[in-house]
Amino acid sequence: MAAIFLLWVIAEIAAIWAVASLVGFLATLGLLLAGALLGSWLARREGGKAARAVMDTARAGRAPHQEVTDSMLVGLGGLLIFVPGFVSDVAGLLLLLKPTRSVVRRAWMKRLQRRGPAMRPGFGGPRASSRVIVVDSEVVDEPGGPRDERRDPPQRPVIESE
Repeated sequence: MAAIFLLWVIAEIAAIWAVASLVGFLATLGLLLAGALLGSWLARREGGKAARAVMDTARAGRAPHQEVTDSMLVGLGGLLIFVPGFVSDVAGLLLLLKPTRSVVRRAWMKRLQRRGPAMRPGFGGPRASSRVIVVDSEVVDEPGGPRDERRDPPQRPVIESE
């Protein structure tokens, strides 16, 4: 994870350096600010759409798996927009656009299905019928049967008064 973060920082610095050498320092700052403003507007718009889609699907009585995943990707895209840099802005904008978000969602869901616990035997997946369950238990006598005086002392009479 640290190596990925380091590579990301190096990519951001290289992208800012390249843009600044082409258009100048002030224009680079303007592009970064414009990307943040455009991205925040797009994140708010797409986030509202995603939230409405989750609510509509839940009201219809269906499981909103796709809509919740879209909402998470919109949130990640919005977060990437607010991180300064061109690489994160481009990645965030791609997550905020519906066509690219659906491609990312499908790839993410395929990966989760391959690696997720629902697909492993014994966790309710498609091969769950062949699972063996071992339960550690202890036998407890039923009421009225023989009593163990150490665990269950004899009952004393209860006297109630008014």
